Amino acid sequence: MSSSSDSSTLSPSAEAAIIFTIVVLIVKVIIVIAICIKRANARNESLAPDARFLTLTMDKFLSDMEREKPIRFTSQQLRIATDNFTNLLGSGGFGAVYKGIFTNGTVVAVKVLYGISDKRVEEQFMAEVSTIGRVHHFNLVRLYGFCFERNLRALVYEYMRNGSLDEYLFRENKNLDFTRLHEIAVGTARGIAYLHEECQQRIVHYDIKPGNILLDPNFTPKVADFGLAKLCNRENTHITMTGGRGTPGYAAPELWMPFPITHKCDVYSFGMLLFEIVGRRRNVDNRLPDSESQEWFPRTVWKRFECGEIGDLINECGIEEKDKEVAERMFKVALLCVQERPQLRPLMGVVVKMLEGALEIPTPSNPFQYMMSGIPCPVIPSHTTQTSSFPSSDSSLMPYSSFVRGTPIMTRYEIELASSA
Repeated sequence: MSSSSDSSTLSPSAEAAIIFTIVVLIVKVIIVIAICIKRANARNESLAPDARFLTLTMDKFLSDMEREKPIRFTSQQLRIATDNFTNLLGSGGFGAVYKGIFTNGTVVAVKVLYGISDKRVEEQFMAEVSTIGRVHHFNLVRLYGFCFERNLRALVYEYMRNGSLDEYLFRENKNLDFTRLHEIAVGTARGIAYLHEECQQRIVHYDIKPGNILLDPNFTPKVADFGLAKLCNRENTHITMTGGRGTPGYAAPELWMPFPITHKCDVYSFGMLLFEIVGRRRNVDNRLPDSESQEWFPRTVWKRFECGEIGDLINECGIEEKDKEVAERMFKVALLCVQERPQLRPLMGVVVKMLEGALEIPTPSNPFQYMMSGIPCPVIPSHTTQTSSFPSSDSSLMPYSSFVRGTPIMTRYEIELASSA
């Protein structure tokens, strides 16, 4: 028994060898782990700048995406931002606009809509949020968000420090040089062209006028006030209307008559705006002497243009010699824009190019013939009057006459002959 027990017991030297082997293995494992960790740290350090950049970029992207969506504010937030609506910027039939500042320093204009349960207020609210809330352009005012509560319906816009264009056209204490006015006209045209031609759904503004053109600190124009705007599919050539829209004096004739309505009504309104920009006066101005105020300015422009006296009129508008060519170009574009027949008005994209001087301007025909003849929709005599026409998808919008192509030169300059149907 004693002999068997002694043989199963390891000698001290054998135990020492086993312990040494285990220790060596543990040390090797530790060394391998340490090397792996060191290499991983080195790799992470080399990638850290890119990783940090990716994180910041993604954070900014997500933040921008969040900002692009109209935010729903509470009435309490807007009351705090506007100091309980104390800083009034302006008011009108739609409501009042107040200046506000959020805690992050963002300055805003809060447009409070009048009425609590009025259907028109709801329509205006939905029109603005659904149109300007989904588009982004350098020449369109930005909608930050809205508030829709029982006692407050408001729209929160970016703040335009220089107010609206009408303040600089019709007030003696404010003035802009002609170069700046031309830039404002081009920028406004770009904004409208974006609404008509670049959005997924065409947006018709319906109320283009100086009061709805806002100016940022650099006097960049921003088209604003989309309370009358309407979305329409590009496949639909005509727009169904339930009553007149727009501001008298700027609204196209078809808005007040039983004629088809298209996005060309904005082109007409822009033309009326363009007359006022060049003339730096209202188209009907009661402040002027009786002999001048009784004459509608756009018709005066046409008469002087027809008689070859447009240069004299430009002098009377106080425009310097260096700006005369641009002013004449603007007058001609305005006359094209206010053609009585929608299909004879240019697209806004074409208007931009003509105002910039990148496209030759066809000679406009008399846009006010229907006023002089006393009939709402004149029939132009066959082959006696050249009328300008422009690229458009509105081929179905010719209920009043048909058009035939003229010579190659006329085709080049996008001029068509009108003939009775």
